[in-house]
Amino acid sequence: MNLITQAGSEVTDTPADAASAEVSPVDASSTYIDLPLDERVSLLNAYQHIRAETEKLTDPLSAEDMQLQSMPDASPTKWHLAHTSWFFETFILQRYQPGYRLFDAEFHHLFNSYYNSLGQPFSRPQRGLLSRPDIDQVYDYRRHVDRAIEQLLTEGDCPAEIAALITLGGNHEQQHQELLLTDIQHAFSCNPLLPAYSDTQNDGEPLPETTALNWLRVPEDTYTVGGDGTAFQYDTDFQYDNEGPPHQQYLRECRVASRLITNREFLEFIQEGGYQEPRLWLSDGWAWVRSNNIHAPLYWQQREGEWYQFTLSGLHPLELDAPVSHVNFYEADAFASWAGMRLPTEFEWEVAAWLHRQPDTLADANMLEKRLYQATAECSGKPQFLGNLWEWTGSAYLPYPGFRASADAVGEYNGKFMCNQMVLRGGSCVTPASHIRISYRNFFYPHQAWQFTGIRLAGDPD
Repeated sequence: MNLITQAGSEVTDTPADAASAEVSPVDASSTYIDLPLDERVSLLNAYQHIRAETEKLTDPLSAEDMQLQSMPDASPTKWHLAHTSWFFETFILQRYQPGYRLFDAEFHHLFNSYYNSLGQPFSRPQRGLLSRPDIDQVYDYRRHVDRAIEQLLTEGDCPAEIAALITLGGNHEQQHQELLLTDIQHAFSCNPLLPAYSDTQNDGEPLPETTALNWLRVPEDTYTVGGDGTAFQYDTDFQYDNEGPPHQQYLRECRVASRLITNREFLEFIQEGGYQEPRLWLSDGWAWVRSNNIHAPLYWQQREGEWYQFTLSGLHPLELDAPVSHVNFYEADAFASWAGMRLPTEFEWEVAAWLHRQPDTLADANMLEKRLYQATAECSGKPQFLGNLWEWTGSAYLPYPGFRASADAVGEYNGKFMCNQMVLRGGSCVTPASHIRISYRNFFYPHQAWQFTGIRLAGDPD
């Protein structure tokens, strides 16, 4: 069994029908290994850092902001705050904390996302209707869970197996940090006032020009791709189960672009009638364009003949040398067809990222810690595969050979979504740096564009 889900077994044995229900401790007759003190300290520090970062991201928001849900794909900030706490309570505290008492038994239903084996989740499109509990109660819920996790890691026995689950919970919360920002951007974009989340926009300083697009060679060969599914620790070796098992993948020689496609280049696609030419589009993509009357990427607006883009810092003139962002798979594929190229497969992307990686590649990457909250021009001249924007690939989201989802509740995390979605790679400007790696496989439906998504081209040799 993969370590990503091994520690989550039997969580469904926990009673959740009353706030006073107590959970029995782990069976003392089973093999027990205590988590060493130094590992407990490291785990607690990482946990506290991630939890504090989530709340820091809510500082610019009012209680009214945190209630907004602008579409079924998005969730209110308040729900993200509660659901990430629900994860720790459900998969760790109810199972491993002797005498743990639920904060509120009703929260088990309200803040379950998609773990159907644990009960029927509250309707996702209606999360914005949950005016109660209010935001103060949600923060109290977070404090309750935080105190219990701290107690678990600092007082008495602490089974070593919980390290994997706490690490998974931390990475799960980092995913929701990104979703919190993309969801509030979409909500603010629906407001005629076009409010800003932050004031990080460039203040009149000259913007750097992007470097020329070059082609990076990927030689024909058989490569080992994917992460080692057993390397599930609380350090930099963390990975999700869908990143493995590692396996052999034959690649024909190909070339991959040295940088992302810019707004300037995508504007040429628009001006040459890209959204009006059906031969550039996949059938489903053309149907999406026609049924939704699409003429430009999400968050682009044209005013008096000039293009603007709505960002987390408000509406601003389109930065032509910044990478085009918030495009969906259909748009990325159509642009590639117009350019006479294609999107890389996820394996071509992964191999190119490894072959052409830079020393300390995250040092200059545009990740969440930069606090820019938008994609920036790639002007270093060095290939950068991590940060800035998630990059669409031409690969469907499918299991790697030998992948097996765990039979327990945590096994619902990734495997059941391996249908009708496309793989994205590389992370974005709102992805925490400690969360990303080359083997990371993100996935979204082809029509979705509210994430920070962009385009890197690929093609066959000249």
